[in-house]
Amino acid sequence: MNKNAITLAKISILSLLGLIIIGYSLYQASKIIAGPVITVYTPQNGSVYNSTLIEIDGKAENVAYINLNDRKIFTDTNGYFSEKLLLSPGYNIIKLDAKDRFGSYTEKRLELILKEY
Repeated sequence: MNKNAITLAKISILSLLGLIIIGYSLYQASKIIAGPVITVYTPQNGSVYNSTLIEIDGKAENVAYINLNDRKIFTDTNGYFSEKLLLSPGYNIIKLDAKDRFGSYTEKRLELILKEY
């Protein structure tokens, strides 16, 4: 084989290997780049309730800590949380906030209404 062809093949293989390493590194760093994520499954924002006791279910990803109305809550090993909360009559604002180990912060607010009969 030609010496130039061998050199070109080596450069191509090394370039491909470098691209794979960079791509894998970016994939692994995506959680750090994305920061903390809070997903609330129930209740839906703007819901109206007749009962004072509700359950808040969701998932927190990439968090070091999470709070519900400034009270620390805990997640299971997969990041799921479930907390019971009493609503006040009328309009309620529920705040979930989380921070990751790098200091990134996120907040989710739910606005719920408790109707009295």
